[in-house]
Amino acid sequence: DSIFFRDGVRRIDFVLSYVDDLNKEWEKNNYSHKSCKKTRFSLMSDLTFLGQESEDGKIYFVKIHAPWEVLITYAEVLNIKVPIKENDIPSMMENPLDCMLAPLRLPEKVMHPEPDYFTAPFSKDKQELYLINDESTFFSPSMRNRIVNYILTRCPYGTEEGKKKFGIKRLLNNGTYSAAYPLHDCQYWKKANDPNCDNERYTLYMEWARFLRFYKEQPLDLIRKYYGEKIGIYFAWLGFYTEMLFLAAVVGLICFLYGLFTMDENMSSKEICDPAIGGEIFMCPLCDKECEYWRLNTTCQSSEYSHLFDNVATLFFAVFMGIWVTLFLEFWKRRQARLKYEWDLVDFEEEQQQLQLRPEYEAKCTQKKKNPVTQEMEPYLPITSQAVRFCISGATVLFWVSLIIASMIAVIVYRLAVYAAFASLMENTPDLPHIGGLLTPQLATSVTASCLNFVVIMILNFFYERIAIWITDMEIPRTHMEYENRLTMKMFLFQFVNYYSSCFYVAFFKGKFVGYPGAYTYMFSHWRNEECDPAGCLIELTTQLTIVMAGKQIWGNIQEAIVPWICNWWGRRKARNNPENLYSRWEQDHDLQTFGALGLFYEYLEMVIQFGFITLFVASFPLAPLLALMNNILEIRVDSWKLTTQYRRPVAAKAHSIGVWQEILNGMAILSVVTNAFIVAFTSDMIPRLVYYYAYSENEDSPMSGYINNSLSVFQIADFPEKNKPKLNPDDLVICRLVYRDYRYPPGHERSYLHTMQFWHILAAKLAFIIIMEHVVFIVKFFVAWMIPDVPADVKAKIKREKYLTQKILHEYELEKLKERLCQGDKGA
Repeated sequence: DSIFFRDGVRRIDFVLSYVDDLNKEWEKNNYSHKSCKKTRFSLMSDLTFLGQESEDGKIYFVKIHAPWEVLITYAEVLNIKVPIKENDIPSMMENPLDCMLAPLRLPEKVMHPEPDYFTAPFSKDKQELYLINDESTFFSPSMRNRIVNYILTRCPYGTEEGKKKFGIKRLLNNGTYSAAYPLHDCQYWKKANDPNCDNERYTLYMEWARFLRFYKEQPLDLIRKYYGEKIGIYFAWLGFYTEMLFLAAVVGLICFLYGLFTMDENMSSKEICDPAIGGEIFMCPLCDKECEYWRLNTTCQSSEYSHLFDNVATLFFAVFMGIWVTLFLEFWKRRQARLKYEWDLVDFEEEQQQLQLRPEYEAKCTQKKKNPVTQEMEPYLPITSQAVRFCISGATVLFWVSLIIASMIAVIVYRLAVYAAFASLMENTPDLPHIGGLLTPQLATSVTASCLNFVVIMILNFFYERIAIWITDMEIPRTHMEYENRLTMKMFLFQFVNYYSSCFYVAFFKGKFVGYPGAYTYMFSHWRNEECDPAGCLIELTTQLTIVMAGKQIWGNIQEAIVPWICNWWGRRKARNNPENLYSRWEQDHDLQTFGALGLFYEYLEMVIQFGFITLFVASFPLAPLLALMNNILEIRVDSWKLTTQYRRPVAAKAHSIGVWQEILNGMAILSVVTNAFIVAFTSDMIPRLVYYYAYSENEDSPMSGYINNSLSVFQIADFPEKNKPKLNPDDLVICRLVYRDYRYPPGHERSYLHTMQFWHILAAKLAFIIIMEHVVFIVKFFVAWMIPDVPADVKAKIKREKYLTQKILHEYELEKLKERLCQGDKGA
């Protein structure tokens, strides 16, 4: 169980594995001997065969060590920053609250595993300038595996039909090699016996990856040292997002408790529940012919519970979340700027590995042209080929988005088809008195449709991921960054439509185009459009949001934690029969799951979709941030556990930000203000209540009394057409009331069944509210964004100080060199 060769000095920086197959012997030997020799790899006896020690006797391993000369050559190529002097800038003043936060802190040696240095890009010609105490430890293991991976992705191994063949990825795709990975430094549950091992994996597991440490801070510097900056930035962002969610969750919980404690004061639900008011109001049937007339007070319980989410606090929370989103994004920029300084990423625009051409691009593009910047010939894709590929890609995207919309329409048709069945069942079945009081036909339809919609979402997601990757590969993006950005936009578009379309339907379309008895609106001339509950559609939007959001989070955690564990357990079942001293480090890691180049992509996507749930529709569900907070506390530990215990060590990569996800979050933050303003105006019942309170109330002592009677329009049963008229009228009713707020003139009026002036007053109030709320929130958002600088003042000062001292050190070094050359009589000097 070691990460060194038998001499105990040379570190195993990378491992290649392959299955014994004589037909592929030429490609293996050609790549391993010739190509690696050209790039100055040092292989232990070229190939180390461990067939008898592998699980099935067929897997062989190539252990790769990068010697000092290779490391310093490519450290200069990759512009890797290394220490030149210990940082002498005083640390920040201690926070008086630090003593209170002591239980949340981790030991200093875990939080800051190495000293802070001034750094400069490595140069082979200036080696004496850097703090090189030991060549074997000067470059960290993550730096070493990043360098080796960079070489492997560009290592040529032959030609085919005049085209160069190169790159380990291609050899992995065609099955020549089965895996390529750096090694973990020890077992996660115990320290290594080798004293040269840092045991960082064990430390990460004990201090970070266990759920019982959920209340502790994350050791970001150690994560960055072990896994690289790209993974470190992700966990820093996830941790910061979770911290900010705590504030939103507390305020949302307070708003929910306000609704809970004021349930008894809600005049609307009181009137609905009152036998003398709601019990005497007969509602028009919920479906044609089969459904009967019903009393309003049968929806008593659902109207009471709707007040939990549809109250004055809803408006406050919608405005608060609009400002919270801005604070989150602005404070994250500051946190990101501090990490960029601490992790030596200030001058890092993008990693050269990302900016340089993808090996797949170089392999597939046979034509070449001169790069105007480098003045070198490089492959390019003709504009005609690009246009054809983009057309195919765009058509595919449109097709799959249309498929999502079609599936949503199918769910809507399901809702319309079973709505009448639920209405008929609940009204005509006397054995359901207790269920019927809470589970109205509208709510029963919404719950079952939400569950069905969630299943459809999960099925479609399975196909979307593969389609998005296929069409992105087909486009042949030029660089790694371009590839990730294109894939991100496609996947986000798919997921956005897939997850949010049903919520948009309930929030903005359901119950808005119903018509009235005798002139109902039908979908496909067959199914009558849904009506909202008498208490409004907000409770149904809350139900939809809860089921989809909670279901996604539960299913996501099952996928992330249980599935890799089962796969590893199944894959290692034979190895458990072998003695531990024969189960080598490279075999142990080979049996783990592969994190993959897109591993972080799926993690970001999951969190950004959750971010949409808690911002776009938060006015309907103040508890959404609390659900997200509880999920994220678990998510951090699940992600850290699976990365530390269930996956091979990912290749380290640099990143100075969360990339294109930042722009997506900014766009969703702006859209959330609009959606929440429309939810408060058109989905909740707040604006009609306010208009009645200030303009139409006739009772000064109790302004909201009479609201229900005022808002439910009257319809004369004799005016029912035959196709809508119920078969039975046991109570010999003359009139019935419309379920939804429609504000129409009563029968006998000269404008009977047309909208009253109150309807237009309410519509004007809704539009005015949207304009006012959007402008107020946007003004506050932009003011807050302007007030908070993206880079903290102390970080700016430290960056300037470090640049000054670094330039001074380099200048003094050049002067000393020049003096030495002059003293030696160098005429060139």
